[in-house]
Amino acid sequence: MSEGYASRPGLQCAFADGVLRLTFDRADKRNALTDEIVEGVIQAIVAAGTDEAVRAVVLSGIGDHFCSGFDIVARNIPSGGRPRVGSIQRRLPGQANRLIALMLRTQVPIICVVRGWSAGIGLALALAADFTLAADDAKFWAPFLDRGFTPDSGITWMLPRRVGDVRAREMLLLGRVLTGVEAAECSLIHGSIASPDLDAAAESLISQLATAPTVSLGLTKSLLAASSTATLESQLQDEAFSLELSSRSDDFKEGLLAFKEKRNPDYKGR
Repeated sequence: MSEGYASRPGLQCAFADGVLRLTFDRADKRNALTDEIVEGVIQAIVAAGTDEAVRAVVLSGIGDHFCSGFDIVARNIPSGGRPRVGSIQRRLPGQANRLIALMLRTQVPIICVVRGWSAGIGLALALAADFTLAADDAKFWAPFLDRGFTPDSGITWMLPRRVGDVRAREMLLLGRVLTGVEAAECSLIHGSIASPDLDAAAESLISQLATAPTVSLGLTKSLLAASSTATLESQLQDEAFSLELSSRSDDFKEGLLAFKEKRNPDYKGR
């Protein structure tokens, strides 16, 4: 296993059967994140992006909640005193901002499995994932104005694109909390499931992604990410290059052979 997948305080890392599982482990703090946890997730996703054995990444939380945000109390009341002015804008580019951008551009598919609260950066992670499945009674919240500060982690960019300007304003300016059912209905997430059935539904999706043609899947993710700012001409060109690359993969050959033999393909992710 890569050193980038090492567990650390507040974050469990485990790899098996092509799936890298990153589990927040601060149940007593509703899995509020720390700088160390964020750095651990960044290192793991960077490593997964170049590790041919990794075919899917899963983010989840121990206990009753996915992630209640960042542990701002611990950060802003350190033993050494209050941080000096400007610490946030110096720190974010290498931490939360880097993590969200990395999730959006890495070609490995990322799945979030949400129970309980998904607030602050927890909401950003759910938005940045390729697929987010949540319990029906999960709660999605952008608590920034309620706490007297402004949104971060790319939420003001991702949320309107996902749910539209009207719903984004309700969440960001009025602090509206969405249940898992409501979040699925407005396409903030990809599906809500009754809590007892969530794990089974998530494992089915994870298995589907981990056995997919990995090269083609990753290239398609990149095309979707580029499409929001690309011209039609540049997108068509990028599609042509991606098609050229994917058609040279072993999985492409397996897909053709399986079609010819009238069977399900056995993709190896190469």
